Parts: sequence; structure tokens; C-alpha cells
Amino acid sequence: MSSVEQGAALAMVSPQGIATKGIAAPGIANQGAPSEATSSEESEPPGSPSCNAAPLPPSFLPAIPADARPPVWPPRSGEKSVARGAQASSARPRRAARFAESPLVREFRRRHFPGVSRAEWNDWRWQTRNRVRTLAQFERIVELSDDERQALVQRGSMLPVGVTPYYLSLVDPVRPEQGLRRTVIPTTAELVRTRGEADDPLGEDAHSPAPGLVHRYPDRVLLLALDFCATYCRYCTRSRVVGHGEILPNEERLEQAFAYLRLHTEIRDVLISGGDPLALGEDRLEWILGKLREIPHVEFIRLGTKMPAVLPQRITPQLCRMLRKFHPFWMSVHFLHPDECTLEAARACARLADAGIPLGSQTVLLAGVNDDVPTMQELMHKLLMMRVRPYYLYQCDPISGSAHFRTSVAKGLKIMEALRGHTTGYAVPTLVIDAPGGGGKIPIAPSGIVGREGDDLLLRNFEGKVFRYSDPMPRPQDADGVHGRRATERSAASGAPVNGAASGAAAPSPLAGEAWGGGAARGVVVDAPANGSATPAMRFNLGR
Repeated sequence: MSSVEQGAALAMVSPQGIATKGIAAPGIANQGAPSEATSSEESEPPGSPSCNAAPLPPSFLPAIPADARPPVWPPRSGEKSVARGAQASSARPRRAARFAESPLVREFRRRHFPGVSRAEWNDWRWQTRNRVRTLAQFERIVELSDDERQALVQRGSMLPVGVTPYYLSLVDPVRPEQGLRRTVIPTTAELVRTRGEADDPLGEDAHSPAPGLVHRYPDRVLLLALDFCATYCRYCTRSRVVGHGEILPNEERLEQAFAYLRLHTEIRDVLISGGDPLALGEDRLEWILGKLREIPHVEFIRLGTKMPAVLPQRITPQLCRMLRKFHPFWMSVHFLHPDECTLEAARACARLADAGIPLGSQTVLLAGVNDDVPTMQELMHKLLMMRVRPYYLYQCDPISGSAHFRTSVAKGLKIMEALRGHTTGYAVPTLVIDAPGGGGKIPIAPSGIVGREGDDLLLRNFEGKVFRYSDPMPRPQDADGVHGRRATERSAASGAPVNGAASGAAAPSPLAGEAWGGGAARGVVVDAPANGSATPAMRFNLGR
């Protein structure tokens, strides 16, 4: 059988039978795929790995060896590592890496997929083929609310539905209000369009010089490798194209993007996104990375993915060995709730970090999901423990049908205030709004500057106390520096620092946009005198 035939055969494999809620009925694991698997409702969205309407390269979903043995990792004492490739015996079946399994995930697998072995469950290709996508499949696992059921029946939103079995194991089967559940199971709120919303709110299509390429910033571009995701987030910025088969990872389209990059020598930074680029097989992804590395002026390659959260089994030793060949290579991983920080996710991030890949998290602020201080702080702390540096906290983009997810900007600023100074600076991301119409990311933050009294700057620290910092105003007649010395003397005579602006009272909390408006959360910082702690000052947006 040719590689193309193998890929086609793999795409036609029917999903495993899913047991009903509670304990599986006897024999259900041997009943095969559910009867609705052949209905039109069950058809895969265009652009997905198992779509027959738009075939993808065989490398997109490599065939699974029929004689694959249960995973063993690390190798037993005296046994050669599979990582050595050519040194391994050709007669020995290929062994997958052993993956940690959380108790919650293990119980879910045994209850709803009793016929699936641990080796199959931890194979990312099995997870992709067996995503839960239809009303009937959801009803076997989750007690759907009337609103969720109606949304699955109507299918009126732009974004298709699809959840990996692994990620569904993290979803509360009873409570529709659970944060993770709201982000992957649709509701009828998606069908309501409100003021300020748009299908392409960031104006990406207007900044696309080639199919799947967005050039919005001077020295960097966004390359959309494909439009398929293992799990579709209901707040997706690119819901207008994701899962519809409009962006395929074929060479003809990608070569147009590479040709544009070769002509524009000002481009030094390429972000690969989609869809999720890690849904590609290693050889196809390696081909894309290799093409980028051939362009002399492309210095910096980044990749955005949610795989460590929704399908951590994708982060295999083979993948990491391939990625490390393209350093400097960075990865932005999408986490939004502490419940995603499982043993599996931690192992996936550790593998990437051990391969020398710096990891930065991108989190979207979502109403009813993570828009409270305890949840956000726990998430940031867990990310650090998984060797992931919190990077961006996004205000939810105003895509069509997203009003139920969006919070006020003031709420995001309050969360930032609660993080700053109350936890390590490494756990504080930059709060940004991606400006509608293609304005780019604009950092916002509560300012630490209260105001000015003569030559003193008044700074508010994380406790709400105000401190003076000598900052003489420049004057033409003081070019010789005399004014600076006199200002310092006056500041010392005034008794600075002053807690609580001479009274000990907490200072008001100025929001961004006021006289001393905020800027980037990581920018110019003043360490206030007398143990006032580092205070974000008049911060400037020094980069995007």
C-alpha cells in the first residue's frame, strides 16, 4: 500500500464507540462506531485531517504501525533508545513515548472508551481521529443543557465543533457553567451579533499579501500553515476561516508566501499559526521550517499552538528532536485556565523546554472562565511551574457572537493590579488589546504614576501607598546641572518618601488613558524609595 493509500485508509477509520454517561454497558466497546457516524451530521469539517473532500499530504496524519507495541519511555536498562534511530534494530517495532496519565483522565478513558488501550489513547493521531463533534456523541458523555443542545442542532455559528477525547475529560459533564466547558461546547449566544463585532475584527484579510500570510507589523509576518485545530475554541479570532478548508498546507500556496518573504528583506520574524501548525506531521512541518531557514534575513521563528493544553500527546520526543534543529525557535502556547495544567500538559511543556524551546503563554481573558483574580493567579503560578513564562493576556477580540465571552477592560486592569507586586514579576503577563481594523496589539496597564509635585514624581506601589521620586523638570537655564542638585536638596528637606501622600491613605487607582496613562506592563519601572517596591511608571510601548 502506498503512503497516499495509507493516509486515505487512516482518514476513513471510524471513531471508537463511546459509552454512555456513567458505567459503560457490557460489550459497548466492541460495537464499533455509532450508527450516526455515516450521517451528514458526522462529516468532518473541510480542512481537517480526515476530510475526503480536500485531501491533505500523507504526512498530515502518518499511518500508525499495525504492530505497534505499548509505549515504553525511557528505555529499560541496557536497551537502546529509539531516539538513536539508525542504531535501533529494524526488526523491533517502533515504540511511542510513555506519557503520564492524570487520575481524572484515566477514569474518563476507562468509563467512556473502555475498549481503548492506554497506548492508543496517548497516540495523538488516535485523539485527532476520534474527536467528539456531533450532538449524539456529546450526549453520550455530557448532560447537555437545552441551550447547548439547540446550538448543536442549529449549527448556526461560523466555527465548527470538535473536542479531543483528552480535553473532554477535563470538562464537567454536569455543570454547563464550568469554564472549560463553555469554551468548547457551543451555546446559542454565538448566534447573537452585537455592536462592534465583526467576522474579521483585526483586519487580517486587508493585510494579506499572499494566501495565508498576514503582514501587519514592519519586520514580522504571520504565516497560517493550515486552518485545522484538534479542538475548536468558541472564542476563536479566526472563526471565519478555521475548519472550513480554505487554508490547506499545500506547497503551491505556501510557496507563494515564501516568495513574498524572499522579496521583503525587512522581515526578520515569522510567526507560524493557523489553525494549529502542530496538527501537521513532522515531515510537513519540518519542510515549512526548513524553507523559512533558507531565507537569510529571517532570523526568528515562532510557532503558536494550543496542543500542550488540548492534545499534549502531540508533543512527542520525535517532534522535539525535529524542532530543536531550527533554533532560535520560540513557541507561544495557549492556556486559559488552571484546569488545563494537568500531568499530561506539564510533561508536554517539559519536553519542549528540555529541547531548548522558550515557552510563553498567551491567555484570553474570558467572562465566567478566568476573569477573577484567584483563577488568574493560580493559572500564572502553574504555568511558571510548568516552565512557561506568562506573556500576553488578551482582551477577547470582538468576533461575531462573542459578547458572552468579553469582559470590561476595567476588569482586566483590576486583575493586573492584583497581580503586580503580589506575586513574582515573572507571573505577570502584558495585558493587551488587539486593536480592531488592524491597529495591532496595544499594551494597557494601570499606571503607577499618581502625579507630580514640583520636581517630585508621586508613585503608587502595589499596596496603594504613595512615594516621592526626585525627577527634576528640565529647564533651559539649568543646563549646567545646578537645578538638579537644588531639586534633590529640596526633595530631601521635604521628608520624602511620603507614604499615603503625607497622610498614609491609599491613593486612588488611575486607569489607563488618564493624565499619566498606562503603557506596557513590562516597560520602564521605578523602584520607589524606602522599600516602596518596583512601581510601573510612565510606561512606553517599546515593541509589539
